[in-house]
Amino acid sequence: MKKSQWKWLLVSISFSTLVLAGVLYFTVDETTIDYLSRVNTFYLLLATLLHIVSLGFWALRIQAMSASLGYRVNFRHCLNLVFANMLVAAVTPSQAGGEPVRIHELYRAGVPVGDATAVVVMERILDGIILGALGAFAMLFLGRYWSSLASGFSGISFIMYAAWIAVTLFVLIFVYSVKNPDHLKRALRRLSCWIDRRWHLRRLEQLLGTIDREVDNFNQGLVKFVNHGKSGLVWGLIFTTFFWFSEFIIASLLLVGLGQPPYFIESFVVQIVIAVIMMIPLTPGGSGIAELGATSLYSLIIPSSIVGIFVLLWRLILYYLNILLGLLSSLVIVRREFLARAEKQQ
Repeated sequence: MKKSQWKWLLVSISFSTLVLAGVLYFTVDETTIDYLSRVNTFYLLLATLLHIVSLGFWALRIQAMSASLGYRVNFRHCLNLVFANMLVAAVTPSQAGGEPVRIHELYRAGVPVGDATAVVVMERILDGIILGALGAFAMLFLGRYWSSLASGFSGISFIMYAAWIAVTLFVLIFVYSVKNPDHLKRALRRLSCWIDRRWHLRRLEQLLGTIDREVDNFNQGLVKFVNHGKSGLVWGLIFTTFFWFSEFIIASLLLVGLGQPPYFIESFVVQIVIAVIMMIPLTPGGSGIAELGATSLYSLIIPSSIVGIFVLLWRLILYYLNILLGLLSSLVIVRREFLARAEKQQ
């Protein structure tokens, strides 16, 4: 990673650590020790393994969607790029910042930039569709549980409705840009010119030419999905559903490991809300926001003396483990690039 990215990684980890320390300070009491004495490590290990499995579903999604466009990318490469993506996502606002890494790694696997971009953007579209559908299911078919949570935390309904509106607008703009790529080009050119008037971009004409070229490549890739890659969209939806369900179940496994009921339905609703919050670009990797959100929401359904320990374990799996896996995968990428450069020089 670049020096600036290491700085933001340090900021992200520090912010998360400070918030976790504050949460533990205000929630740990005499009964916490009693809860910890009944911890079942089997479920904690199972939760960790399930997170690895969910990242495997993500890798399978990328592999299937790439294959539907005619590109064979092996599973190990897809899994490694997912791990590397998680590291970058930890240093960018929200947890949706690893797209450039996935595009670059698909390109290194022989997928043209335009098609790689189409795969990555379609991933986010599928994420939005699944999260929106799960949110609708939670509100329409789990009314009693939803009402009890919403009454305890008034911001939940607002967040979900705002998320649905944002997802709907994004999908509509996406569909419109696919049918009218020239309009997308004009919009991006106007945005680039506006930025140039304020910050005087270097090589503006080169940038505008790149925009035209990549919009054409991107549009061609999306047309391929619609015309020839329908199987990739189907498998993409399936693996996206598996990914989010497995990620949401992790919290319930942790609760069981801490001697609590799994609260599958309540935790399911809470995880949807947290997932939406984490998409908002507020802090690097969503650090601090995730901890506070989980503490506020889970304190409605589990004893306050164990909330801090639960949030700590949850973030160790879904945040700190991601950083570790990302660092390991980055070493693999650096070694591969070094060997490729040495071979090219010979």
